[in-house]
Amino acid sequence: MTAGIMDILGAVGEIEVIIIRVAIILCDMIGVLVLMVTVGKSIWNYFHRDRHVKLMLAQGIALALEFKLAGEVLRTVTVRDWNELVILGTIIALRGAITLLIHWEIKAEKAEQKKEQKKGLE
Repeated sequence: MTAGIMDILGAVGEIEVIIIRVAIILCDMIGVLVLMVTVGKSIWNYFHRDRHVKLMLAQGIALALEFKLAGEVLRTVTVRDWNELVILGTIIALRGAITLLIHWEIKAEKAEQKKEQKKGLE
């Protein structure tokens, strides 16, 4: 009886790992797709002299990093030893720091655009 339960729990654990791996791949792919689309739009808008290219690019990069960060957080579920956890923690910390810097840049760019708009109205 207990062997049957253990087999079921083992199968459920394997299914869980497969679902998590698929979710990680999806998060990573969506992050890459968002980044590619953002870069493409930014290049297009740059050649059409759009003043908001820098802000749009920063927002797209931030969104792409959020998806990549979600994938890294999901990876923590499947970590098998301390070395992997340290590496994963470092990656998460670096991506988090980059995301914060990009959000700071977005805030500064928005403030600059508001300043230019006020100047233009005067």
